[in-house]
Amino acid sequence: MQRWPVLLFLAWACFLFFAGIGLFTSGFLLMRIELTNRSSCSDPLAAPAWPGQQVAPGTCWMPQRVPKAVLLIIDALTFEFARFDPAKARPRPYENKLGFLHQLAGSQPRHARLYRFRADPPTTTMQRIKGITTGSLPTFIDVGSNFASYAIEEDNLLGQLAQNGRRVVFMGDDTWDGLFPQKFFRSYFFPSFNVKDLHTVDDGILQHLYKTVDGGEWDLLIAHFLGVDHCGHKHGPDHPEMAKKLTQMNEMLRSLVDHLGNDTLLLVAGDHGMTETGDHGGDSEKEVNAALFVYSKTPLFGAHLPEEPETIPQVNLVPTLALLLGVPIPYSNIGEVMAELFSGDGGAASAALSQLSAYRVNARQVDRFLHSYSLAAQDLPAERLRHLRELFSAALEEHDRLLAQVQEGLPASPEREARLRRLVGHFQRYLREARAVCMESWARFHPLRMVAGCALIAASCLLCCVASELAAALDFSYRSHLLYPLLWGLAVAALLGLGHLLTKEGLDLILVLSWSAAASQLAFFWHWWGRWPRRARLAGVQPPVASADLWQRLRAWQGLVLPMGILFVRCCAMFSDSFVVAEAWVAPFLLASLATLLVGKLYWHGRLTAPESPTQPPGSAFYQKESWQLLCLLAVLLACLRLSGLFHQCREEIPHCQPSPFLAPLSSLQSTQAKNLFYLLCVASLAGLVYAVQRWLRHYGNLNSSSPLVLFVRWAFPLAAVWIACYWAVTSGAEDTLGKLQELVQVALVGFPRAVYGLASLGILLVLWTPVTVFVDSREPVVPIVTPYQGAPSSQADLQHVIPQIYRRMQESLKSQLDRGHRRATVAAYGLGSVYSAALVIVLTLVGFLLLLLHSERMSLSFLLLFLEAFVLLRIHACVVSLAGDAEPFVVPWYAVTAWVLAATQFFYSTGHQPIFPAIHWNAAFVGFQQGHTTHLLPAVLVGANTFASHILFAGSWLPSAPALALRL
Repeated sequence: MQRWPVLLFLAWACFLFFAGIGLFTSGFLLMRIELTNRSSCSDPLAAPAWPGQQVAPGTCWMPQRVPKAVLLIIDALTFEFARFDPAKARPRPYENKLGFLHQLAGSQPRHARLYRFRADPPTTTMQRIKGITTGSLPTFIDVGSNFASYAIEEDNLLGQLAQNGRRVVFMGDDTWDGLFPQKFFRSYFFPSFNVKDLHTVDDGILQHLYKTVDGGEWDLLIAHFLGVDHCGHKHGPDHPEMAKKLTQMNEMLRSLVDHLGNDTLLLVAGDHGMTETGDHGGDSEKEVNAALFVYSKTPLFGAHLPEEPETIPQVNLVPTLALLLGVPIPYSNIGEVMAELFSGDGGAASAALSQLSAYRVNARQVDRFLHSYSLAAQDLPAERLRHLRELFSAALEEHDRLLAQVQEGLPASPEREARLRRLVGHFQRYLREARAVCMESWARFHPLRMVAGCALIAASCLLCCVASELAAALDFSYRSHLLYPLLWGLAVAALLGLGHLLTKEGLDLILVLSWSAAASQLAFFWHWWGRWPRRARLAGVQPPVASADLWQRLRAWQGLVLPMGILFVRCCAMFSDSFVVAEAWVAPFLLASLATLLVGKLYWHGRLTAPESPTQPPGSAFYQKESWQLLCLLAVLLACLRLSGLFHQCREEIPHCQPSPFLAPLSSLQSTQAKNLFYLLCVASLAGLVYAVQRWLRHYGNLNSSSPLVLFVRWAFPLAAVWIACYWAVTSGAEDTLGKLQELVQVALVGFPRAVYGLASLGILLVLWTPVTVFVDSREPVVPIVTPYQGAPSSQADLQHVIPQIYRRMQESLKSQLDRGHRRATVAAYGLGSVYSAALVIVLTLVGFLLLLLHSERMSLSFLLLFLEAFVLLRIHACVVSLAGDAEPFVVPWYAVTAWVLAATQFFYSTGHQPIFPAIHWNAAFVGFQQGHTTHLLPAVLVGANTFASHILFAGSWLPSAPALALRL
């Protein structure tokens, strides 16, 4: 097969995998449509007035109770930060720092109250902003949308305020600018995505907050602080910097209360919590357990202070704040009003009637939304909707009867007050069950698409396996196995597109691509299966001579049983929740099992002992050396697997799990002695990696010339290591330890990483320009040693004699020089055995520098283990090939591919990652870019490179076998 068919086949294989992944994800993510309906004051949802109630002209649904409101969002303000426990003698750094909230709630119980503010997952900032402004759940769970904030099209609280002539002033996180364009009367946005910047947003807010409050030109003031969240990402909650940041928030609240008027409501809320490592995004208790504090200088609550704070869902803030400010509740809200904030100034009966009015409006709004949504989407259970309708109708009728009794002037009685309380409970039950139905329905999956996507991916894996074996048997037909399947796939796509045009229905691109991929796969397997004679398929008889080579190759597939069996078990186990949670421990176990079984298989077949032959006596030195080397390599591999488990991240599903201390950066260490010790250990690991690479290159005959690439490897590798070490030294310092050198530090934080980026790019360009690092004598014109690529060898004999042909070419070159009268033959090349792999090792090391820079300093120990394990796996493969004897030198066995896949998965976890949102290392987006980014492409690339570092490195490490893999095709 020539070059372009190979590239076309690889592109087709990528298309098959992407089609399967796209089909799976289309059935996996949350499904909910967004209604474009808007609430309006003219909607007939207003509650009827009861005797004695004063309703001002122009009232919208309910009388306005609060003229002004201040909403302070302290990002990642978990409930434990806001709660005050005076009994703790030695509180943790984040505890008891917001003492002013406790002081207000204790001294003024009718004016202040602390709640647990429960967030809905995913607990990322953008989705939480959407939840607390629309009163609904996000329509997508893809956390990647946290990078790019698109304008919210659903009806929302800010849109209602702007529509009804209210002035909304915002200051803080610039995420709001993308979500609510042109909705603010005045705004002060500050860059928010740099999680290493603790002060820019908070200091910017404090510059405008007090004078804006005193100015009074606003109806709702929103301030979104980010310092607490960024401090958690950078240092974690248990750090002195967190204590400083919370103390700053405490003083800010103390000063703000002095500036508030008597008619202003203050709400201090956290959009989500944080884990023990300072991360968020998932659904663990620490991540969803935020805080809400409500305060007003006029009485709001009853005199009784509950012993334990009440839990309030975040969506409840939207209807509460909308009715308090006198604007309609957003159309898609599923939240419930906070009853305590709607108590009247009269007795218990008046307070209950006021709460019932708010609940009635809230319930009618939710009922209207459920009716509209069920007509548009039809994915809510009909039986549950009928049950909800019955609850709503019963509560509405009971409320009308009570209002009729009140209007008749009947005297109040304990029985009526009890009926009022029961009716409040009925409305609460309806609203809570309605919210539960929506959450269950929108969290449903599309099982058929998910199963079809998995089947498409599995068929793609089988196709690649069959194609590889056919290519190794020199029986891969360009027409049958590539051209025909592509034509079948294009034909099916064209038919589906034509059908959509004729029926004038919407075109589902995912389904079209999936059907096209499935058709091309079926065509491939049909042509592959059709090449076998029927009698050979049915009776297992030897096929004709024309297919004998293929038949022998297929019989050799029995070697696939062990590696493919392990891989099959792993893929099947992905459907088990317990396996997904414990995959970080299962992947190393499978890798160790595969390596141990491989060595045991060699021993079982007698490959670890010398064969009995006249020419080679028993117990020869060769077999003894190879056998002991293989056993030593196996021991080193098992040691690497054990040590790599030290760099683990915890999942919220695993109780009593403590994350590895190596995940935290050096700046989080409070002991100077421990910080210096770990810093020296990290630098030693980095130096050891550089030394090992240079030593390997020299050992195999490289770095013995004066070419630009050789000089680069000699001097640039140590220089890059020095720059990385300097960057670690700067980042490991505390925020306030360098004093007047802060400007120089900011330059270093940008300069050192970008210098490494540039040096690595220069090295890669040099490899592309002059990849040869072995000595080449240029005193005489040298005939090219390696002929240009001209496709696969024409026969199996040519396939197995590529290296001898290269040396034969060298001999011809030397012989021609001797024939021309040279007394001494000129050596054309030295170190030919590593002429391919040396350039790839150099590129791999440069990429390793970049990926190591994107991780915390102490991950350098894990990267050293990664490179060592990759080398050990390659050496084990070489020993197995040497001891097996009958192994084909240019055919990569499937056990090696399976081991490589398991190693990449293992180090995904051993570099501090987990397939959960809180484990994403957002800090990587700002290595070398302290001031943020103008686009989301570069931070997404940096975070993606950090997340999949192990897969990138193991893919590059496998490239030394690329010539053999290419020859197979």
